[in-house]
Amino acid sequence: DRRYADLSENDLPSCESLKDTIARALPFWDEEIVPQIKAGKRVLIAAHGNSLRGIVKHLEGMSEEAIMELNLPTGIPIMYELDLNLKPVKPMQFLGDEETVKAAMAAVAAQGKAKK
Repeated sequence: DRRYADLSENDLPSCESLKDTIARALPFWDEEIVPQIKAGKRVLIAAHGNSLRGIVKHLEGMSEEAIMELNLPTGIPIMYELDLNLKPVKPMQFLGDEETVKAAMAAVAAQGKAKK
């Protein structure tokens, strides 16, 4: 991107905060996904964990603290049924057996923690 052509590699961030991810993901949600849902289509979203956390935070109206405690399991689909105002009719539903979902959530929670 030419806007960043004058930046050195040291000037570039090495990561993206959840706040930054949400700021990037929600416009896509509003501009691309919401119209599809309002048109009565079923939508499948495949995304990085933090992007999904941002969408979940938005849908569920979660606090900063609550979303930081949520460990979305990698590779396990989540299903939402939304009302006409695009609010969840019921909590997110993981499409997998309970044992597999719990193990995947634990694996996500353990990421980045030092092994003993």
